[in-house]
Amino acid sequence: MATLRFFAGAAEAARAETATVDASTIGELRTELGVRYGSEFMRVLGLCSLLVNGARASDDAVTLAPTDTVDVLPPFAGG
Repeated sequence: MATLRFFAGAAEAARAETATVDASTIGELRTELGVRYGSEFMRVLGLCSLLVNGARASDDAVTLAPTDTVDVLPPFAGG
């Protein structure tokens, strides 16, 4: 199972900082997260970047291995 790490607003929406999910692609991951966390989380997820082992994964066809780490990063602001 891939390990997920939620940051900032994504962690608040999921009410968790980490989770595991059994998905073979980013598209399957998004579907599973919608089922698990609901529509408000999906709204937040739509604003987030996904990084698989540190590399941006914007295409739903990106494959996931059980040993992968996926970071869910909302947009950051600052100065």
